[in-house]
Amino acid sequence: MPEAALAMSDENWIEVCGLADLPANAGVAARVSGRQVALFHLPAETPAVYALDNWDPLGEAAVLARGIVGDLGGALVVASPLYKQHFRLTDGQCLEDPAVQVAAYPVRVQGDRVWVAVP
Repeated sequence: MPEAALAMSDENWIEVCGLADLPANAGVAARVSGRQVALFHLPAETPAVYALDNWDPLGEAAVLARGIVGDLGGALVVASPLYKQHFRLTDGQCLEDPAVQVAAYPVRVQGDRVWVAVP
């Protein structure tokens, strides 16, 4: 999602980690402003890092960072490790249930540092 579309001011951006701290093609959980955020580093994509809430609303557990990332019908997704629902990395929408969505956060990489914007 484009940064401008969210109209986030600079004080909402939190430096989270170094890009080298994120495993390629996998997720990792981080605490950002009191929230558990799942960060996914996909070096072959643009943007290369995505951020979603780590909370799986269907499995009711903070596990999305442990899910498997991939492509489903042209959409970059993470499959929840609990019930295998797929959440789009770009906007957090569950592909199996249109009524379910997790928060997606804007990410920017500056130099070798990863920043996430939170409301």
